[in-house]
Amino acid sequence: MSSDTQHITISTKDLTIGYKNVTVANTINFDSLSGEFIGIVGINGIGKSTLLRTLAKIQPSLSGSISIEGKALNTLDTSALASEISIVLTEPIASKNLTVQEVIALGRQPYTNWIGTLTEQDTSKIKEAIQMLQLEDLVHKKCYELSDGQLQRVMIARALAQDTSIILLDEPTTHLDLYHKVQILKLLKSITEETKKTILFTSHEIEMVIQLCDKLLLLKESDSSYGTPNELIEKRAFDTLFPSDTVIFDANTGTFRIQK
Repeated sequence: MSSDTQHITISTKDLTIGYKNVTVANTINFDSLSGEFIGIVGINGIGKSTLLRTLAKIQPSLSGSISIEGKALNTLDTSALASEISIVLTEPIASKNLTVQEVIALGRQPYTNWIGTLTEQDTSKIKEAIQMLQLEDLVHKKCYELSDGQLQRVMIARALAQDTSIILLDEPTTHLDLYHKVQILKLLKSITEETKKTILFTSHEIEMVIQLCDKLLLLKESDSSYGTPNELIEKRAFDTLFPSDTVIFDANTGTFRIQK
């Protein structure tokens, strides 16, 4: 994609995240562009989910700044934020008794009137999301009838129907086998290319993310790295991610090797 069609969607400056007086990670600096597929990786407990919730204003930052589409995050009220950011968290959906169609329609809530009537545009966005996530055959099924992979596609479709410029996903491939992990990530990548939205997601699948993402944020306690996978490999950013007596990173293959 040519750079003249891109603009900054999320910008963080010296961001510190955590809870009350407990800092989880600090000095987080990155700019995401429209149409970029971005992975947030790092060791367990480093704050990947905390960062996502902070960017979505679900929890406050400890210091630093976040801008969304050029506006300071703390100036955006709930409805303004809902038209800029949609988020898919790992928590299960409230009612699996809803049909696939009903869950995806919930993505239009920020735009419907007080009685929740769907306009022609709402219906069109819902239909678009269903097609993009290949859910046409499942629309009348109840969510409790779906596999984990199908349910994940429904939640992504709901976020897509919300029609925001930014989609945040927390561990979108959890509980999926290798084939379905790859399927979901490739689908998300194709959505960024097709819609020019920014998709930012957390993942434990570092090797997969290295292969598929445009940019990576390697979250560390104080010296997080951001850039293309190749830039991070050249900077040797992955070399110290895990104790070297356990796992080492092979820069030639972009994979981790177990030290035997």
